[in-house]
Amino acid sequence: MKKFLSLVFSVLFFFSLANAQVAEVTVSLNEQFFETLLDAIFKNFNAPEFPLAQKISKFQNPNPEMSFTTLQSFKQTGTLNVKSEILNSELEICNETIRLLREGSGVKTAIRFRDGKIYAPIAFLGSYNPPLIGCIDFVGLAETNIDIEYDAQNQKLLGRVRVLNVQINGTGGVGSSLLSKLVQNSIDKKINPIEILQTNKLSFVVPMQNSGGSLKMNVSGIRHEVTNGVLNIHIAYQFSKVN
Repeated sequence: MKKFLSLVFSVLFFFSLANAQVAEVTVSLNEQFFETLLDAIFKNFNAPEFPLAQKISKFQNPNPEMSFTTLQSFKQTGTLNVKSEILNSELEICNETIRLLREGSGVKTAIRFRDGKIYAPIAFLGSYNPPLIGCIDFVGLAETNIDIEYDAQNQKLLGRVRVLNVQINGTGGVGSSLLSKLVQNSIDKKINPIEILQTNKLSFVVPMQNSGGSLKMNVSGIRHEVTNGVLNIHIAYQFSKVN
């Protein structure tokens, strides 16, 4: 997931090199650019996948061999058929992961620029193994914001995904509230922070022929602004002589 989001953003900034003669370079990117980029990613690469966050201990099944089949057996006979259930649990594999989708739940994974913010609806599917029930497949939508910040000390441009809301379908209401929290925690803890760019990779030296040296161009800062439908990245350069 981190590689996925890093690719979405970091590929953009290399377009600034062509205009590096000026003190500040501005790169403007619209939503259609991201639509084309996301189409290419999902078409040419495996869909990003990551595990659900560690479940809270009080929700964990104290007996992992006990699931829906065992519960049904208990209701019907008053006894637990543990041996049969162990066999069933060995045959059933529940990965408990989330996989991103280009489109799902009637919504496409996208990046939208609205009201000075970056919105990123994320469609996904996954599987979950709640206590006493067994493996459940689900689909959903995570409504997120992406905040961009410049870490001047480490010379890195970072992104942080904030989950605003999670909608889950396919569980029949079983554990949907807990599952939504697990999805949110997974995104918060396993993705953030996203390293979009190391700014030293945008700094370079230009040889000055017959001038007794070279001109070094260092990135001194990065700022961004979001307008409706457009993300503007402003990259400031500082110039110095290198002998």
